[in-house]
Amino acid sequence: MRAQLRQIVVDCREPKALVRFWAQLLGSEPVDRARGWSHVELPGLGQLAFQPVPESKVVKNRLHLDIAVDDIETAVNEAVELGAARVGATVIDDQGAFQSMLDPEGNEFCFVSA
Repeated sequence: MRAQLRQIVVDCREPKALVRFWAQLLGSEPVDRARGWSHVELPGLGQLAFQPVPESKVVKNRLHLDIAVDDIETAVNEAVELGAARVGATVIDDQGAFQSMLDPEGNEFCFVSA
């Protein structure tokens, strides 16, 4: 059997709002679907989909996205303007640098650079 990743699904309260944040962040177009779902296309990777759920997020994600950027501080500032929040300070180690972030519904993601 050969499996292929088709989409990454994020549970959220407001898919139509959250997809617009991610679409702007990733330079893609939001797509609203049936039954309250929304998604953005990730060229070469599939889709980042948003599924409506009744409960709010209450614990840390077990999985998060690392978003490669040329300049972390510029990316952080732009994401904050879109509704994201910075978590802690930028970490620099032998692998490069990363900045932990929260999207508007509190889902963790990181900006990373080499």
